[in-house]
Amino acid sequence: MTDSATPPTQRTQATTPPRTPDSARLPHAPSGVERGSYAVPTLRRRVLAMVYESLLLFGVLFLAGYLFSALTQQRSGLMHRHAMQAWLFLVLGAYFVWFWTHSGQTLAMKTWKIRLVDAHGQPVRTGRAVARYALAWLWVLPAMALDWALGLTGWGSVALLAVWIVFWALAMRVTPDHQFIHDRLAGTRLVSVLGK
Repeated sequence: MTDSATPPTQRTQATTPPRTPDSARLPHAPSGVERGSYAVPTLRRRVLAMVYESLLLFGVLFLAGYLFSALTQQRSGLMHRHAMQAWLFLVLGAYFVWFWTHSGQTLAMKTWKIRLVDAHGQPVRTGRAVARYALAWLWVLPAMALDWALGLTGWGSVALLAVWIVFWALAMRVTPDHQFIHDRLAGTRLVSVLGK
């Protein structure tokens, strides 16, 4: 029996591969992002990546501070204090924005297999990366403002900051997609990356 005896609808179905539902696919997944869904890294992995990032940033900020001190002939920590804070804020911003827009991963994120993408799974553009960097300061700025308003010092100040950071981190558990609040506001998301 030849193929011409088979009705056209049956021939098409036999040659067409089965389709997966749109909800089960990541339409424009960057390389390394898990297919099937947006796999969300655990809070533990995110926190460990942040701790590792802080160790790396210690070196970056040390070099940036040394450069600032050398160029401005700074004699004490109070001299040009606000200019140095602004400089370090810009250095941090340049560091994160460059990595997020070029590979979606800083070295710490690469180590813990986490990538930053936009809400559609696409690489993050500069404007969105800058917005995420600014919004990420919500991890500490509200607690610092409250600390200043209450006039707290010493351990009271540290405790307030610690409670706020824990609150901010655990808020991801109540969001529908388990993203941090600043990621939802910036239109970005953290996704797991396939292991090698």
